[in-house]
Amino acid sequence: MANPPGTRSPQEQRTNTGQTMQDIKDKAQNVAGNVADKARDAASTVADKARDVASTVGHKASDAASMVGHKADDAACSVGHGMQSFAGTLREKLPHEGMMGSASSTLADTIDRGGRYLEEEGLSGVAEDLTNLVRRHPIPSVLIALGVGFCIARVTTRS
Repeated sequence: MANPPGTRSPQEQRTNTGQTMQDIKDKAQNVAGNVADKARDAASTVADKARDVASTVGHKASDAASMVGHKADDAACSVGHGMQSFAGTLREKLPHEGMMGSASSTLADTIDRGGRYLEEEGLSGVAEDLTNLVRRHPIPSVLIALGVGFCIARVTTRS
């Protein structure tokens, strides 16, 4: 049986349809591959941006902490200077002779030394010295911390 002119046999249609299906499948795979590549590129870009933002935030936080540390050290220096000035005032105003003179001189010297220490070392030096003290004497440090905590708790719960 001959096919009328311009028509295809069922075998030819299946072959053409098979190729068409294969072409569609290939195109779909290409599109899916392109979409996957674009998704990977977008994810990589987002990850890079997130890393940049995190780094920027970290640097800003570090700068802020550094600035706060410098301000605290400046404040400690100012307090130290004030303590030294107060010690000088005590030396002038308090008695110079007898037992009271000796006590006032010792008090003024102690305040002066504390002021100089605070002015020279700042809060970072004080924190470092305190850390070393706790490392050298851990048990008394814990006991003192418990005592101070107990006293603070007593004072705050009475209010």
